[in-house]
Amino acid sequence: MGGDLRRGGLPGGPDAAGTRPDAAPRAGGTPKAVGIVWALLGLNTLGSAGAQTVVPIPRSLIQMATMGALVAAFALALALNPRLNIRASAFVFLLTLLLVPSVISSVQLDVGFGALFRCARLALFVGTLWLLSRWWDGSLTFVRYHIRMYFAVLGLVAAGLVVSPATAMPEYYGGRLVGALWPLTPPQIGQYSAVVIGLTVLLLLGRRIDRTSAVVLIVPSLVLLALTHTRTATLGMLIGLVLGIGSLILTSAAARRVFAWAVLCATVAAVVFSSALRAWFLRGQSQENFANLTGRAKVWDALLAAPRTTGEKVFGTGLGDKSFDGLPIDNSWLAVYDEQGLIGLTIVAAIIAVLGGVALLRPPSLPRACAIFLISYCALSSYTEVGLGDASAYLLHLALAASLLAAPAAATPLPTTDSPRRRIPRWARR
Repeated sequence: MGGDLRRGGLPGGPDAAGTRPDAAPRAGGTPKAVGIVWALLGLNTLGSAGAQTVVPIPRSLIQMATMGALVAAFALALALNPRLNIRASAFVFLLTLLLVPSVISSVQLDVGFGALFRCARLALFVGTLWLLSRWWDGSLTFVRYHIRMYFAVLGLVAAGLVVSPATAMPEYYGGRLVGALWPLTPPQIGQYSAVVIGLTVLLLLGRRIDRTSAVVLIVPSLVLLALTHTRTATLGMLIGLVLGIGSLILTSAAARRVFAWAVLCATVAAVVFSSALRAWFLRGQSQENFANLTGRAKVWDALLAAPRTTGEKVFGTGLGDKSFDGLPIDNSWLAVYDEQGLIGLTIVAAIIAVLGGVALLRPPSLPRACAIFLISYCALSSYTEVGLGDASAYLLHLALAASLLAAPAAATPLPTTDSPRRRIPRWARR
């Protein structure tokens, strides 16, 4: 990766020869409004249900804000890309295919209009990603959008903690950190913190961010992650960083040093602070409660044992609120099976497999390391979190990974005035 992305430079230097008008823009040519579209997509995935806030916000108002953000994102992306120039993307193509079982299962009359509304939301989400794919060129542009967006959300969480500590760490969540100004649950805050930390660490290793900025991003995010007591986000971040940094070991001396120090520190911490780490990990739960994943296993067993028709097995029961008998499913694969059937499950598995396969085939680079971190984090989190089958932050993480794995757009030089002159016949010279 040549060039200094911190200063907006392009890999390989400026394009002095010029490019075709219809060529996909590179990192330096990405309009700033694209970052606004990305932020609006992130706002849409924040959700409308969560903790109690300092000032009660009606759920209908939150839904209007989040859905309005998605409509605005699609409209702005369409205004930025009026000619509908898109790049081939297996990830977005598979997401488009996922709409098929979603719509087929949601058109049933007994499901209700809520399922069709969620299908329309997913369609707008996928359509916006298609429009943004024009600027997917394997650069770190969207990584910076992602970090800024979620760090702003974490800033809102920190402000709520300062304004009302009791509301931000309520007893009904076991004293875990929640959103006091916007209804965010501990797993959501933990997810955003883990992603910001992981991506920032990788940017620091690649020398794409200075140490001061990295400390400003990492330290507050790490504190918020610890306050959420979110085990899935913590493990996902650690494993994702191990895999991401490990992909740079052969080409980066800094990555080798960090990897060696991380192994040493982890070994020391496991020996010296084993009891404290075990207490934090258990969160005051009994061994039995921890073994059945805080009651999740009972819901999973009931979901798999429930009778289903052939159509429900193949296409699912329609997009819903990711619950079964009023209890949260908390597993992306079972939620997809319940709502989009075996076809949806196959498509989601193909999404993870294709992104992972492409990441393994790419040569070592910082964008590849960031993509590996995001893919591994989403794959691990899918065991106790939902979101792979519907418009969610997890799909946005995977969309970022897809943008990082996209091949740079080829630039075709325009004809210049330095071309050789045409030979003039003798008879024309007279």
